[in-house]
Amino acid sequence: MTSRLRNLLSFTGWPLVCGVLVALTALQFVELRELRGMLAGLRHDAAPEVAGHHEAIASASAAVVSISATRVNVEAIERTGADRVDLYLGEQQSLGSGIIIDSRGFILTNLHVVDTLFDAFDASVALRDGRRTPATVIAWDETRDLAVLHVNMDDLAPIEVGDENLLAVGDAVFSIGYPHHIGQSVSRGIVSSLGHDLDFSVNMIQTDAAINPGSSGGALIDAGGQLVGVNSSIVSETGTFAGIGFASPAGVAVAAARELIDEAVAANSGYLGVLTGEALTASSSEIFFGVDHVRGMLVESVDEGGAAARAGIEPGDVITAINDSAVIDGESIVMEVREKKPGDIVRVQVYREGRTLEFETALGFGQAIVFDP
Repeated sequence: MTSRLRNLLSFTGWPLVCGVLVALTALQFVELRELRGMLAGLRHDAAPEVAGHHEAIASASAAVVSISATRVNVEAIERTGADRVDLYLGEQQSLGSGIIIDSRGFILTNLHVVDTLFDAFDASVALRDGRRTPATVIAWDETRDLAVLHVNMDDLAPIEVGDENLLAVGDAVFSIGYPHHIGQSVSRGIVSSLGHDLDFSVNMIQTDAAINPGSSGGALIDAGGQLVGVNSSIVSETGTFAGIGFASPAGVAVAAARELIDEAVAANSGYLGVLTGEALTASSSEIFFGVDHVRGMLVESVDEGGAAARAGIEPGDVITAINDSAVIDGESIVMEVREKKPGDIVRVQVYREGRTLEFETALGFGQAIVFDP
């Protein structure tokens, strides 16, 4: 009996073992197929997040500009007498970033990007789409290290402002700026800490998103593309980014900028941006245009990036009327524009090559200059 049982097991054992192995192999195949499905699902779920970041960054990047400024510094001091000291000044180029916060041409940046002696600001702005224009520094706040610039340009896309109070340590953020003269660049990081004061009047946002020289004044955005901070400073022994950067909270910075804008508009008259020569008489009209009936002010030059240039007014034009008020001399232009504020719309009528043209433009900031004949 024992011998027969041993023979039976010997005969049936190998098929049984083979069956078990086949079953295990089939089970592993099913598990691998389920695992591949789970990984594919994870990849599919992750794709919208990447696309969302791309769209958010692209939208915010259009509102971040490059700022080039000329600084006037004291390079040397020489005592030339018992009661006299001579200062030798020199110029230095500064590069930073700025953020379009208003479609009317207002740009927010750090004051240290454009700051110079005697408030002799000299700045220009370059947009991501390649357009460049001179910019006017219209207001600044030394305590918060903020400055507001104005440009006379169309088709500006202001950034969407978020709520930095919703940030938490560990949230993903992106720094957008123009570091090291390489063009616009984006770096990714997280919120490292909240609530640093750094001897400023407001608490700062700490991040490890790269803020390099040239990035100051640029945007710190959240994963949705909303502005949560204005890149301001770094902590580094070498002057290059070492993983510790700080940004001013966007809500505080933008609110302060809007107050500065309102004050600047209230304190300034509108600026057309033309330099005029003589008031035309019958004699000078005949000399310049071959007819004796043209009256108005001859445009000698047009400020680059000014309101007149934006409208299409050119040197050689004759300004004959502003808002239907006839221009008879330089004082007519000054008085008509002086009653307006930056941002106000005016209609300028000019004579050009035998035709009367009318241009509409928003006035800018500046000081009108008229040369009397």
